[in-house]
Parts: sequence; C-alpha cells; structure tokens
Amino acid sequence: MEKQVLIKMLKLVKSNPQISNLELSQKLNVILEDVEKGLLELKESGDIIGRSFIFPKKTQVLCIGGANIDRKIQVLEGLEYGTSNPSNSTISCGGVARNIAENLGRINCQTSLLSFVGGDHEGEWLLNQTKRFVDITPTEVIPQMSTGTYTAVLNEEGEMIVALADMVLYDSIQRSLIEKKWGIIRESEMVLLDTNLPSDILSYIIKRCQKENIPLSIVPVSAPKVKKLPHQLDGVTWLIANQSEAEALADFPIQSDGDYFRAAELILKKGVERVVITRGDKGLIYFTKNGEASVILPPEIQVDDVTGAGDSLVAGILYGYLKGVNTEDACKIGMSCSIITLQSYETVNPELSKQKLQETYQKYFN
Repeated sequence: MEKQVLIKMLKLVKSNPQISNLELSQKLNVILEDVEKGLLELKESGDIIGRSFIFPKKTQVLCIGGANIDRKIQVLEGLEYGTSNPSNSTISCGGVARNIAENLGRINCQTSLLSFVGGDHEGEWLLNQTKRFVDITPTEVIPQMSTGTYTAVLNEEGEMIVALADMVLYDSIQRSLIEKKWGIIRESEMVLLDTNLPSDILSYIIKRCQKENIPLSIVPVSAPKVKKLPHQLDGVTWLIANQSEAEALADFPIQSDGDYFRAAELILKKGVERVVITRGDKGLIYFTKNGEASVILPPEIQVDDVTGAGDSLVAGILYGYLKGVNTEDACKIGMSCSIITLQSYETVNPELSKQKLQETYQKYFN
C-alpha cells in the first residue's frame, strides 16, 4: 500500500480506534482487501497492536541493546596467573542497555527495554528481575538460543582486570525484528543504543532515527565494538564513551588532558551533537557542537566496586537532559548517579532512587 494511504489510515484509527474495515475502505477509497493489507503493515511496523488498534505506550527512554547475566569474580588477594586464586563470585542482571534502563527506572523515568534473551531459565529470570523497574514488553525471547553472559574478574580493590562476553545471541538478530518494533521506537522521547547488535542494524537505527528526528544516544560498550558503528553519526544527540572507546572512535591516541578534547572534537566532526568522555577516577570531559567544553572532576569517595558505574553515569546524564538542564548540570547529575553505584557491590545499586540522586547531587555539586 502507498505510504500516504498508510499515513491516512493510521490517523483514522488513532482518531477512532473502533472504526470498521468497511468505514476505512470508504474513507480511503480503497477495496477491503487493501484495508486488510494496510492494517497488517501497520501491525508489522509496530504502529498498532492487535485488531482493536491498541497503540504503543509513550515512553521517555527506550533502551536498545544488551540484556545479559553478569558474573563478577573478585580475587581475595593479589592475582596470580597460571594457578587457582581464592575468590568470591556473584551473579546479577547485566547488559549495558538493560543496566541503563534499570537505573532510569529507579529514578522514576518511564523506561522501556528492547533487547533479546534466550529461551532459557537465565533469560526468564533476567526479565522477571528487570520488569520491576522497566517495561520489558518490547523485548523478544529467541528460542533455542542462550542468554548473553558477561563475566568480570576484579582485583582485591574492586578494579576490573579482565572481562569476558558471550554475546553470540545478538549476532542472530535480523533487521526485521527491529522494523517490527519501530512504532515503539517512534513513540520515545529518547532512544539509547548500545553496540551489542550487528553493525547493519546499528546503522539502520541511527539513520532512521536521524530521518525521523528521534533523539538518539549511543554508548559504545567496548573499544572492539566501536568498529560496528558507521563512520558518520549524523543526528546522534549524545555519545558517551570511556577513553579506549573514544580513542577507537576518533582513531586518535589520548596521551594528555588536551587529547581528550581533541578526540571529542574528531567525534563531533562525525555529526554527533554532544560528546562525553570519561576518565576513570579523574572524572570526565564534555564537548558539544555549540562549543561548550569543560572538565568535571569527581569528589573523593570510597569506591567499593566500579562495575556498572559507567551505565549509571549515562542514565543520570539522560535523566538530566530530559529534565531540560544544561550540558554541565546533566553531566553532574550523571556523575552523582555514578557515585551511588560506586558505593555498592551491585551493578545497579538497589538503594538508587530519585531522592537518593537528589541528595547526592546536593552533597557534591551544589
């Protein structure tokens, strides 16, 4: 069916969800068979759900990407290679997009998750845990595939030594699965995209969000996965990366404080509107296409575990942005969210709340 006819059909069913196929046929001047085909197209694109014309829920942030099982193994003493090391281990919910979604949900931001899990016990457990704070309706279960896993090995001080990721599930995802969900994507105030999906799907989402003026934020996940992103990133509202990810994206080594801004400038030239590069315990820098640039230093705090701190930083930044604050204050809100995570052994601090975030911001940045 022609695009203009589909647009008119969607407007008609939005104005009257109980409209009959016959009425649609008369108002659009098409045969009943074409009405049925058009409705099927609208269902497949996610613009309507079911025959009663239920429309996708509006959401503030739709997070697209990884939802995994996180395993953390912390050595009790200095790590010795080639032998067994005494350690403690934990299992929790993970995945960059999922973690960001939960952080946002905990601070009362209406958030949905579009991810993919296996048809296994781990996937079921993961979704049951996540749905307490996030709308998981867009997420798909892929039968006969295993849910993704991420295993981090930490030293005795809680710093990550190495991480291992089993993300084979995401390589099986086809673009048609994203196209089917586009009605949900279109209804979002902001889309958050991590780089766990295949490169062709990432490019499709980036280009279509730009075309439809949907605000889009990207988190690269890791330096190797930066290679999945297209060369041009026009229309990207925020790109938030750590040093190694920024180096890979800018194709530029960061060896001094000034190099952070040089790398951010190179990323801006790709079409990004706002770039944030984190610097570990030295805070972060931001640089925008409007020329705003600064360093934000972190307060001195006790760090229990760094895992998940970057995800909570992103959640806080997006929360601030959606509240209409300026770039610097959005980054400070992000850092406040990160501080809460750093003072917990959980990937997402269970004590995180809107009130806790406000108190932390007031304590360190007001």
